[in-house]
Amino acid sequence: MTTPPVALSVAGTDSGGAAGLAADLTTFAALGVHGACVVTAVTAQDTTGVRSVLRVPLAEVAAQLDAVLDDLPVAAAKTGMLGDPAVVELVAHRLGGDRARPLVVDPVLVATSGAVLGDAAVAAAYARVLLPVAALATPNHDEARALLGRDLPPRESAAALADTGCTVLLTGGDGAGEGAGEPGAGVTDWWAEPGLAPVPLAHVAVATHNDHGTGCTHSAALAALLAGGGSARTAAEQAAALVTERLRAGRDWRLGRGRGPVPHIDLTIRHPPQERA
Repeated sequence: MTTPPVALSVAGTDSGGAAGLAADLTTFAALGVHGACVVTAVTAQDTTGVRSVLRVPLAEVAAQLDAVLDDLPVAAAKTGMLGDPAVVELVAHRLGGDRARPLVVDPVLVATSGAVLGDAAVAAAYARVLLPVAALATPNHDEARALLGRDLPPRESAAALADTGCTVLLTGGDGAGEGAGEPGAGVTDWWAEPGLAPVPLAHVAVATHNDHGTGCTHSAALAALLAGGGSARTAAEQAAALVTERLRAGRDWRLGRGRGPVPHIDLTIRHPPQERA
């Protein structure tokens, strides 16, 4: 077996195993990438919501970063929940601006359940110091509004965020047009590179209640594909296809009382029967 590439996730935990570091590390593994992690927060959450958040002190976040970067050849990195402007600035300083180690920023501000994971100060820090040094950002439309401080249509939002200096993949679809939101309907994400006109990326919507962790899975797939040496645009198309396939694979799952998790496991694997005593 050849040595795998290494991807790093800087994010919070999800005790329900659907989002955050759980989604990132399992997605890395599914794509043949070794995952390293820096824990920024410990959350008590399940499929119904976030019960509590314990933020890791800045010095400990920095120590974790030092431990990983001093030892492992990180080929790509991604962020999830950062939760504090000081952590945003630390990540920008330690991981941003390195062409040889692309940084994917998933600006996690609100959980699937609606819980706020990053306030206005965190959003401002993203826009001011982290997006300008990132290779790629993957906000949804709500996150784009928070980062920009104003409400623009998706295409214009993607272009405005790309003006900060990074390529932007605005996810979640337009939600516009005949049939939007219906099973099999087409939705449009926007790919915007600095100085260029945004490009629409169409894909099929998947009707499912099991979508907790979709954004984490998508950005983790992007980071893993970039760690493997893929181009950003190709990685974006492959990551979108992967997430669509995973949403389809798990739409009949029955896990939890709320919005169930996106499946990260290989559903072709069968567990061996348990031996009886």
